[in-house]
Amino acid sequence: MNQRAATSRWNTLPAREARLAWFLLFPTALIVFGLILFPAVFSVWISFHDVGLHNLNDVFHAPSVGWSNYTRVFQDFAFKYQGPNNLGAAVTSVVYSFSATILTVFIGLIAALLLNRPFKGRGLTRAIFLFPYVAPIVSVAFVWRWILDPRPSGVLNDLLMRSGAIEMPLGYLSTRGLALLLVIFFEAWRYFPFAMLMILARLQAIDNTLYEAADVDGANAWQKFVAITLPELRFVLGAIFLLRLMWTFNKFDDIFLLTGGGFGTKVLPVLTYEFSFRLFDFGRGAAAAMILLTILIVFMLIYVRVVMRNVDEQ
Repeated sequence: MNQRAATSRWNTLPAREARLAWFLLFPTALIVFGLILFPAVFSVWISFHDVGLHNLNDVFHAPSVGWSNYTRVFQDFAFKYQGPNNLGAAVTSVVYSFSATILTVFIGLIAALLLNRPFKGRGLTRAIFLFPYVAPIVSVAFVWRWILDPRPSGVLNDLLMRSGAIEMPLGYLSTRGLALLLVIFFEAWRYFPFAMLMILARLQAIDNTLYEAADVDGANAWQKFVAITLPELRFVLGAIFLLRLMWTFNKFDDIFLLTGGGFGTKVLPVLTYEFSFRLFDFGRGAAAAMILLTILIVFMLIYVRVVMRNVDEQ
């Protein structure tokens, strides 16, 4: 009787649908496990073991070193603060991420406010503004390197020398301090269209009667911006800021393609790459990656607790 009942439940429509669902999900689950979950867990394991070229063929028998890899990362001269002329990867990552994110949101806000106004050719202008975001990173990075080339044939050097502004060509991306400012500006230029699109979508959803009431009260453009526009944008601005902060903190390709992490632009993702694939110290590289992951988790928790809670309450 029990066997017959079990067979009956096995052949019911909900049971067959559940088996079909698991069957369809299995390939995706296998890919997620193979490409995401296993490498993530394996990286945590490697960060506590001595893994290098000498034992890469037998990595699962690598000796455990405890927290030694983490200690070596924190004590590395390229990681820690050495003074105003050498900020270290940790401080450089913070300065680069926060500065680039603030500038990205600011430029995106200005662009969204301009494009929210009706004018002839607005659609074409929006498409042009999206170019930095949709263009391949390799192409735009090498265009910037061509513009900032330290040789006299570099676009910027050629223009400045022709105008008499400078006498000798300058190495913009090889000058400490200036190189960091340039990669920050490059990051803001490349990703402001993302902020622009999100802000523009929210601007178009603001009730126009609020502005009409402000006009009746005699408010000027700045007063309407402060009293109406900014309060309406506060949640989307907060969400954009934290999302871009997390993505920028984890950025590798932009800086690596522009400067290779040299001249004061070395951030944690670049340092992780150098530990793993230049020094072939995979244990220390994994430890640096785990430190980076911990910082990103903190940012994510802030995003979930602050931004998402405020959106839900709204």
